[in-house]
Amino acid sequence: MIRRIAIVLGHPDPSPDRLCRAFAAAYAEGAQGAGHVVDIIDLAALDFPLLKSQQDFLHGALPDALKPAQEAVTAAEHVVFIYPLWLGTMPALLKGFLEQLLRPGVAFAYKEKGFPETLLKGKSARVIVTMGMPALIYRLWFLSHSLRSLRRHVLKFVGFSPVRETLFGAVEEASEEKRKSWIEEVRVLGKSAL
Repeated sequence: MIRRIAIVLGHPDPSPDRLCRAFAAAYAEGAQGAGHVVDIIDLAALDFPLLKSQQDFLHGALPDALKPAQEAVTAAEHVVFIYPLWLGTMPALLKGFLEQLLRPGVAFAYKEKGFPETLLKGKSARVIVTMGMPALIYRLWFLSHSLRSLRRHVLKFVGFSPVRETLFGAVEEASEEKRKSWIEEVRVLGKSAL
């Protein structure tokens, strides 16, 4: 089954030697090779303001720079988020992007009573995270706290299900051979659009 995929590259550094960039390219290559339609949203190439009030979140206009990204995410059946773990969580640029993009009326709708209605139902997500610490330490000692929060309080809140995750730890210490095997692993994920 052919799927429309949006890849959100959440590394703020535009340097081409970043592992997250290699992962985004590999996922896109794998997906396109399998016939899927892919949009890549490179946050390092976008210039947008942070939200500074609830009024902005509820009623402010989406910045023009983010309109193509919002269209790509809402049109996609599968969204892939790729980012490095910084200070235990996603980079601020990615958090600011999600706050701008996943607004009421687009990602969810408030009701008079009860929980908000999810507007992005039917979409799946994959979260790919790189980190300096071993991934097992992040999972067992830190209990994947920021990833769990993203999955539960953001992605599932607006309707993404299932939300799958892939963690790559100790990336600074990884050999070139190990990095190549990781990139191939991500390419295979792209082929299956998982």
